[in-house]
This record gives sequence, C-alpha cells and structure tokens, in this order.
Amino acid sequence: MDTIASWFTFITTPVSWIIVQFHKVYGAMFGADSGWAWGLSIVSLVILIRICLIPLFVKQIKATRGMQAIQPKMKAIQERYKNDKQRQSEEMMKLYKETGTNPLASCLPILAQSPFFFALYHVLAGIANGTPIGQIDGPLLASARNAHIFGAPLASKFTDSADKVSALGASVTDVRIVTAIMIVLMSLSQFYTQRQLMQKNVDLSVKTPFMQQQKMLMYVFPLIFAVMGINFPVGVLVYWMTTNLWTMGQQMYVINQNPTPGSKAQDQYLTRLLKHVSTHGELKGRGKKKIVAAIVAKGPDRNDNERKFITALTKQGMAAQDDGSVIKSVEATADADSAGNPLQKRQQPKRQSKSQRQTPPSKPSPKK
Repeated sequence: MDTIASWFTFITTPVSWIIVQFHKVYGAMFGADSGWAWGLSIVSLVILIRICLIPLFVKQIKATRGMQAIQPKMKAIQERYKNDKQRQSEEMMKLYKETGTNPLASCLPILAQSPFFFALYHVLAGIANGTPIGQIDGPLLASARNAHIFGAPLASKFTDSADKVSALGASVTDVRIVTAIMIVLMSLSQFYTQRQLMQKNVDLSVKTPFMQQQKMLMYVFPLIFAVMGINFPVGVLVYWMTTNLWTMGQQMYVINQNPTPGSKAQDQYLTRLLKHVSTHGELKGRGKKKIVAAIVAKGPDRNDNERKFITALTKQGMAAQDDGSVIKSVEATADADSAGNPLQKRQQPKRQSKSQRQTPPSKPSPKK
C-alpha cells in the first residue's frame, strides 16, 4: 500500500495543508490536541472533496442511466455476434458512440477521489511513524499522534500490536473495539447504499446482465471494505465512513427528486406529484416541470408508471403540457364526467311487447 500511496505524493502536501487549516478552526473550539479537532478536520476534508465532485456525480447518474437504457441493444449485439468477438467489440463501440454513453463514466467519482484517499492514508501513516509529512510536522505532528477518538489514536489500526498501540498512548482493546465498530458501520453503509439503488432506482421492466452485476456488487463491495478495513488507520476509517454516508444521503436525494424511469422510485415520485397537482391545482417547481415535460415528449413510448400518471391526470380533468405545466382540460373534464355520470350515457330504447311489435304503425292521414 505504501508503494501505491507514494504515487500520489504530489497531492500529499495540499491534503495535509487543508487538514491543518480545518484543524486551526476546530482546535480553537475543542482544543488543539483533541481527537474531535483532528477527526472533524478529516470529516470536513471529505465534505469539501465531495462538493467538488458533485458535477462528476451528475455525469455518473447520466452515464448509469444511459447504460441501463442500452442494455437490451447490448444483449442483442452479444447474441448476434457471439462467435465474432472483434465484430462484437466494434458494434459495441458504435453503439456507445451513437447513444453518447461511456461505460467508464460511472467510475469517475471513485477514480477522482482515489488520489485524496491514498494521500490521506500516506499522511496518517506518517503520523503513526512519527514522520513529518506535508504541512504536518513538529508540534502539529505530536498533536496528531496524541489525538484519540473514543480512546483510539487516529493513526492506529486493528492489526497493530499492543506495543505499537501503547506507544500511541492507548490500549489494544480500545483500538480494536473502535475500529471493529467503524468497519462494520462502513460496510453496512456501503451495503445499504447499493441495496437502495437496486430496490428503488432500477428500471424493473428491463432484465439484463447489468442488473445481475449490480446485485453482485451489493454483496461483494461491503466484504471487500470489511477485509481491507482492518489495515486502515482510524483516520482513514473516519474518512471512508463519512464519504459512504455522504454517498447514501446524496443518492437518497436523487432517488426522491429525479428517479430512474420505470423504477419503483419513479412510481412513488409520480404518485406524490399527482397528489401535489390535486392539492394545488397546478404544478410548481422547475424540476417537477422538467420531468413532466420529458414524460409528455415520450408520447407512446411512455412506461407503465408514466402512462398511469397521465391517465390519472385526465381523470381529474387535468392535462400535461409540452412545457411540463399542468392545466385544466375541458375535454378531459367532459370525458371524466361522462365516464362517471350514468345520466350522460346513451339512453337505451324501451323494450316493446309482442302485440306492439305486431301492430303496424298508423299511417298519417292525408292533408286536405
């Protein structure tokens, strides 16, 4: 790991400088040698990085949805050219170009975050070894080494020996309890985030290998984090657990506000949208109008959730417009009234008796 981390030494100094700046603020509040001052500095570093990565996160969402949309076409290409791998690869690249999708785009936030992760790991490793690293040296290095979170030094690991932990002013029992709890929370947050994505924000009408891969990752990733976590210093566990919680909250927001078409989350969103229209008699909010406009533009290509939404609007005497607004519709109201009011229905002729049917109709008398 030290070899890999050394590849990112170019960013070690900026990362250590950011931590020091946050430490100045929190040190004035909790004390310079407090574990909370150093711990909150790491948390603040995570938040700052994730805010900077929001544009990449938006691209990740678009890329993931684009990949989901073309899964049926990808499967057809694989079956058609299963005996010709070169042609299969060429057709795949052509499909990516035509649809504007990129399989690697969904990995951008993780790749962009990796240098910060390894730089932070290198900084904490330097603290554990008493080696000045970046902007953390002298009194700051001693302060960081003495900082404890719930009795565990920031630079300690689950696998550290009792002598090494004792040198940092802690007991191996405290370190292992704290790190074990943090590893479990880190893995559970990773699992819940992926599970939330699979259960609510996946197009259930399309069954593809992509969905099976995502389901597998739901179980594999938490196990990987759990195994790797025993070699992470407490400070890195704080970093990784914070970024997992951020990802979980960010994903919950996206699922609630901009769900994947055809997903369970979209059905729930459109139900809330319909209730909003019923209450206010109109649609408010630029984001909501943008989603409705996209549904209107699909026309006959709407999925079941979207068709149900449009039908429910019509029954309430409303109609969705091209710009995403919702207005009262005279035609929709008339149709709804005729469907719900039996008096509006066509009157059936009265049944005649046998004698009435046999009696010929009387002829009108001639005019004089």
